[in-house]
Amino acid sequence: MNDIYLIGLGNPGQKYSKNRHNIGFLLLENLSKKYNSNFSFKDKLKSSCSEFKINDYTYRLFLPNTFMNNSGDAVRAIVDWYKINLDNVFIIVDDKDLPLGKIRFRKKGSSGGHNGLKSIIEKLQTQNFNRIRIGIGLPPQSSKRTNNSNTISHVLGNISLEEKQILDKVYKKVVECLEQLNTKKEELIINELNSFDKDQI
Repeated sequence: MNDIYLIGLGNPGQKYSKNRHNIGFLLLENLSKKYNSNFSFKDKLKSSCSEFKINDYTYRLFLPNTFMNNSGDAVRAIVDWYKINLDNVFIIVDDKDLPLGKIRFRKKGSSGGHNGLKSIIEKLQTQNFNRIRIGIGLPPQSSKRTNNSNTISHVLGNISLEEKQILDKVYKKVVECLEQLNTKKEELIINELNSFDKDQI
């Protein structure tokens, strides 16, 4: 597979840094820190970028600076600049329709109402790209149809201490699998992530 391109979705700025909606950023910051690599902003890529090697393969990490709803602008800029085959791109994103602690790796699919994914599909003009969705759950006592503002404040709310303990296990698992993208069969990685159970750790 060679070079790996990981794009975390979120909103830039201190104000959003601990939000549930910023899980894509948080996960890649974790991975980058593990390899003592720092992010620096690249205007032409509309993203902060970090780069390091794992087993002689280059990993490039991106945190778009475009705000969530325009994530596609940054993804398009990255894909065009590096002339990437989309098989080597992995989008990391939060998902309120998945319970907290669940992970879903999909090779393609609709946006599922996620504005970041919607923007990427629009700009790339395809739904065929890898996405790793990390569950944040719905707000308590809410059905997704009844209370939109409740959902927005949940997604843009800060991760609680209890949630962080669960998410730390999730990050660890996803990071482990991302590190093996070049050395392990993709079906095995997909299976491992999709069957992950936070309570078995």
